[in-house]
Order: sequence, then structure tokens, then C-alpha cells
Amino acid sequence: MAMLRAPGIAFLLLSLAMPAFTGSRLFGAQVGETPFTLPDWVSAEPDLSYGAAAEQKADVYKPTRGTEGKRPGLLLIHGGGWKDGSRKSVVRVYAIPFLREGFVVASIDYRLSGTAKAPAAVTDALEALKWFKNEARRWNVDTKRIVVMGGSAGGHLALMAAFATKSAKLGPTSDVAAVVNVFGPSDLGELLSGPHRQPVAEEWIPDGPQRREIARAVSPIIYVRKGLPPVKSIHGTDDPTVPYAQTVKLTRELRARGVDAELISIPGGKHGFDDRTWNEVIYPQVFEFLRRVGVLRGS
Repeated sequence: MAMLRAPGIAFLLLSLAMPAFTGSRLFGAQVGETPFTLPDWVSAEPDLSYGAAAEQKADVYKPTRGTEGKRPGLLLIHGGGWKDGSRKSVVRVYAIPFLREGFVVASIDYRLSGTAKAPAAVTDALEALKWFKNEARRWNVDTKRIVVMGGSAGGHLALMAAFATKSAKLGPTSDVAAVVNVFGPSDLGELLSGPHRQPVAEEWIPDGPQRREIARAVSPIIYVRKGLPPVKSIHGTDDPTVPYAQTVKLTRELRARGVDAELISIPGGKHGFDDRTWNEVIYPQVFEFLRRVGVLRGS
């Protein structure tokens, strides 16, 4: 195990030379994953509406075993550059591990850039979180133990769902217990020009005199403040899509304000990880983190 040191903060760099994995392979591609047959220990309520728009849909998954007592909840937000992806594409990668830990998982769709420009997807994430909390009793979810998670654009939306303020007027705000951010961008302005320019960001944030203002309003980094929920981020050091330095900075800024923030840095990691990295490196640390902050209980 090596250490990556940045000014004011140290991050763990975990070696990928891990023992051979002996369990079942559960995880596939993060975006564009082909839907698969759910395990027999998972029940699903598909196509639930959390808003009036056709895209504002959620599928809720619940373990059928060990159903006694209140459960933690996960609001799961897919990636795809705010223009692609679907709530069903991330079930194997993200939902199944959480279901194994006893979570109820709500995987959502939201309005993509071809339908509605920024900040519509942020508003949808906020609306979905409010809906999940309001409906928590339906699935016996403990509203004090709801986590929001996503990858790439979904990671950005997860951060915004947890960080946005009422004064930003982006949508209804709700408290969460923790955030799991998988290489989500935190400074959208950096993706509009220069060496990190991304056409998907330009497509999502409408052109015009207010483009920079909108980019700032949907950038999680500007909402960093004392009192935010714990944040666990995961990012590859060689990500060619979302700058790794953004998540280093975000984690540093959160910690400087007393927020419980950790970063799993994947040496040489790109914009996506293989099965072994998920199974042996990422999820053990994510669930350890969620136990430490009180979302998961017991051993």
C-alpha cells in the first residue's frame, strides 16, 4: 500500500496486485450494461414516477431475505455524460453489491441533454431524492440512513443532490447520510474549455451569455461548506475524461471545512474500472466507510 500526498491531505493508493478473486462475478460495464435477470433474492418495483416528466422514473430493488427492521437506502444515479445511459444499465455494477448489504436501492432516470439542458438533471436528482425520502416507509427505509451514489455524470448529480442549497433554487433540498462519488466532475466550468474540455458538458450546459453562470451553479465545488454529509470518492489517477485533480481538490476542500471526506485513488485507473478492482479494492472500502459513519450497522 502506497501513499499519495497532496498539500494538506494524504490519500491511499491501493495496489492492484491483490489475491485472486474466488467469488461470483457480479459486475459488468458501468454505462451501457445489458439488463440481466435479477437474482431470486431481489424483488423489484419498476417504472415508478417521481415527477411529471416521462423521464422522471425509478426502479426500486429490495432484498427479499433478512427483511426485519429498518433498512438503509441508496439513491442510485446513472452516468453517461448527461446525454446517455439509463437506470437499468447500472444495476449489476452498483445496485447488487448494496442489495447484498441489505440496502433498498432506487435507481433513477432523469432528463438528458437531448430533452432538457442544465440544470434540469440536477433538479431531477433533487426531486428524486425528496420522493425517495417521502416514500421511505413504503419500503421500510430508514430516512436517516439514505446514501446517494453515482458514477461520472451520475457522481456529479449525486454530489449536487447532497450539496445544493435552498438559495441556489435548483430544486428541493434534502439531507442524506453519505455520498459515494465515482469520478464525478465537481467543477463544470473546467469542462467547457481548455485541456479538459468535454463536448458532452458543452451539450448539456446551453450556449449563451449565461453559460458560465450556469456551469458555476451546477458545480459541486462551490457548495462546499461545513456540515455536509460524509463523502467517499473513487477516481482513477489517469482518468482522461474527468480530471483526477478535481476530486483531489474536492476532497481537500471538504476536509478543510471539517467534512468527513475520503478518496480511493486507483493507480493508473481510467474512466471506469474492471471487475477485480470493484470487487477487491473499491467495495470493501466503501462498505467499511459506510459502517464507520453509521449507515451500515453490525459486522
